[in-house]
Amino acid sequence: MSFSDRLLHFLTEFPSPPPLPDGVTAFSPYQEPTPRALFTQFAQQYYTGDQPRIALLGINPGRLGNGRTGVAFTDPVALAAWGIANELPRRREPSSEFIQAVVEAMDGPAAFYQHFFLGSLYPLVLLRNELNYNFYDSPAVTAALWPGIQHGLQQQVHEVGLARHAAICLGRRNGLYFNRLNEELQLFDQIHVLDHPRYLMQYKRKHLAENVARYVQVLRSIRNEE
Repeated sequence: MSFSDRLLHFLTEFPSPPPLPDGVTAFSPYQEPTPRALFTQFAQQYYTGDQPRIALLGINPGRLGNGRTGVAFTDPVALAAWGIANELPRRREPSSEFIQAVVEAMDGPAAFYQHFFLGSLYPLVLLRNELNYNFYDSPAVTAALWPGIQHGLQQQVHEVGLARHAAICLGRRNGLYFNRLNEELQLFDQIHVLDHPRYLMQYKRKHLAENVARYVQVLRSIRNEE
């Protein structure tokens, strides 16, 4: 099986959690026809071959980017720029804008996705009062989801095929949980923690070029270790 086939199987078969505390709900974009179809097209175009990919993992998907397109950190505008036609509303998502700039600086999507995989520690969208929710926003929610997060990360490494010499964590707070997972599961030799794209776009936008360059520096360094 190719990387794309293994990834599609993982995401489309990932189970919904039991009822969550604090009014939090979870849903899978990959059970919805449009994001599932768009992601299938994307994966078959860019996640070709069976080589391991270096993971860049965020927290859990948001409803406006991944939740609509099925592709992590990729809103409808970025998806169209990568050649995947879609009729979704052209609303930009800040994290996607940043990642699009990084991918362009890394010679475009065809080159980027041959080496890297963009995803999340927990692959389902979480909502509370119809707004995005992070799995770590409530200790009770974190505890309820932790076994699924552990199992899902193990599947991504062992079954989908993530590179094990290094991984990249998107978000400083997310890094606390990613490092905890890695201590428990011993999956990656190194984890490099970078500021989350949304944080950089919200608070450091005037330094966009420097922050993109920082990402590119780290990604090229890790890619060269393959």
